Amino acid sequence: MGSPIEEIEFIASSTHRVGVLDALAERGCDRADLRSRTGAHASTVGRVLGDFEERRWIERNGPTYELTPLGEFVAERFGRLRDAMETELKLRDVWRWLPREMEEFSAELFADAVVSYPGPGYPYEPVDRVIRLVDESDSVRALGATVFKSVANEAFCRAVEDGTEIEVVYSPAVLAATVAWDPDRFEEVAARDHCTVLVHDDLPDRTRCGIDIFDDRVGICCHDTETRALRAWVDSDAPEARAWARTVFERYREEARPVDEDVLETPVPEQFTVP
Repeated sequence: MGSPIEEIEFIASSTHRVGVLDALAERGCDRADLRSRTGAHASTVGRVLGDFEERRWIERNGPTYELTPLGEFVAERFGRLRDAMETELKLRDVWRWLPREMEEFSAELFADAVVSYPGPGYPYEPVDRVIRLVDESDSVRALGATVFKSVANEAFCRAVEDGTEIEVVYSPAVLAATVAWDPDRFEEVAARDHCTVLVHDDLPDRTRCGIDIFDDRVGICCHDTETRALRAWVDSDAPEARAWARTVFERYREEARPVDEDVLETPVPEQFTVP
């Protein structure tokens, strides 16, 4: 009997074993089906089936092979491990900027996320995606650090002018920078009935990231904690991710307060002066 790690390696080291396990997890198959679905030679399929039978993972019903309850257990758990590692690979390069203080955050919530980076050839990919999501939404709720670029600020203002319902909860520093970007435009937009701007002195992860909730997706804006440079934009349409984001937003919205003169006099941090 091998060790658990050896059994994991036994499956993972062969694409044909993975393919046969996946195929049988969907339904019973005969050898011809398995050859067609995996692209493996008949001899290879035969060896895989023999190995699986030896482990009591499959049983034969006439020409058809089916997973036993033990085989179903293995397929389901291996699938979960594979999904977890796929998520890890996707989020590995942005993990340091994802939420740590926002309650109940889990990487699993963003397992199917789209991750956009400001690449050297075209640094505006994250900003472009944010603008598209804003333009496609009838309502937007934002908490904390945002994509602080002139084109993004312009997109939010344009959305309000077009009738989009906007609710934002800023830290004093982000609010001050947003106002300084265009004081007259901010005042005009913030006065609209369907635009609510609030401020909170102690937002979670306020130097690391913020969240934006759209009609069908939720996004995380990832910033370098020292330079405030935009590192990535991560968004998902998973219902669990959107429910998590709404819960976080509502909590801090309840604690936030309206904008007053003291907040508007907050000095603009140097990191927010980049257009």
